[in-house]
Amino acid sequence: MLRITRSVRRADLKAVGEVRRALRELMRHRCRTEATDVAELLITELVTNALVHTDRGAEVSASLTAARLRVEVRDHAARRPRPYVPTADDGTHGRGLVLVEALADEWGVDALALGGGKVVWFELDGRREAPYATGPA
Repeated sequence: MLRITRSVRRADLKAVGEVRRALRELMRHRCRTEATDVAELLITELVTNALVHTDRGAEVSASLTAARLRVEVRDHAARRPRPYVPTADDGTHGRGLVLVEALADEWGVDALALGGGKVVWFELDGRREAPYATGPA
């Protein structure tokens, strides 16, 4: 298993790009380009949400096995995020969890004990080749 971990400070939005680049490097020779692109988008959304909607920083980890990528973003806020479909007036705001819900193979939110915050996570197929044949049946 390959793994990366990063701490990001509150309001350090530059760290989002650093986390994204570290994930890309982790996946570079082991995963399909499409999976890497999706993972980068989703980790960007989760880390940005943690930095914008909480009072403290976040801990980010990603682990990659031969078959699965799992990304976790831990923050210190107990409030559970909810996917929400923004109105046309919202511009680009509010689409993060809707994207995670639509693009991840699995995702969820786990509360941590004693008000310790939460972990928002997603998983993607991490195989280098597509798990099924494509083309005419």
